[in-house]
Amino acid sequence: MLWLLRWPQPELGLPQVLGSVQPRTSPCDYSAPVGDISVYTPIETYRGFVYPSVIDNVGHMNVQSYTGRFDEATWQFLAHLGLTPSFLKRNQRGAVAVDHHTQYRREVLAGSLLHITTQLVALGRTSIRLVHRMYDSETGEEVATTALVGVYFDLERRAPTPLPTAVHRRATELRAARADVVIDSSGDTEEMLAVK
Repeated sequence: MLWLLRWPQPELGLPQVLGSVQPRTSPCDYSAPVGDISVYTPIETYRGFVYPSVIDNVGHMNVQSYTGRFDEATWQFLAHLGLTPSFLKRNQRGAVAVDHHTQYRREVLAGSLLHITTQLVALGRTSIRLVHRMYDSETGEEVATTALVGVYFDLERRAPTPLPTAVHRRATELRAARADVVIDSSGDTEEMLAVK
């Protein structure tokens, strides 16, 4: 059993218990939303076609192609939150991946149509935790999943830096409209953590 905790007042050292969940079978197993509630709505971040040039010696899409498509989806998602390439360049900021786990659920062959949805899992002070799901667009079958943690990065100091307030504001637009989801609107930007 994992407990969802939040530290609204870190100086007190006392967490607020938000609920409990069963542990995931792997780092990318986001098939069941955290705590059986889906706080954020997934959005489509990629569409494409599998060309024969990305097929490996086994006859299916190569790992580099999965990774590249997930990377493109990440950039689209960051832009949706307001972290566009031009914004990052103008402000001497970057987005760096610090953790990345991919599960391949079934082979993808040449000629396949693909799309990716991206769902925000958690937004911290300096970090973004998300999950990408890649689908066969013809069948709707999930073919791969990537769980990713990225950090907002100050390129001059070479260190993590707090995400802009506007990013947190845009993330609230992705919150699922469900009556059974309790949403704290106090403006607290601490990440919810799942701990044993």
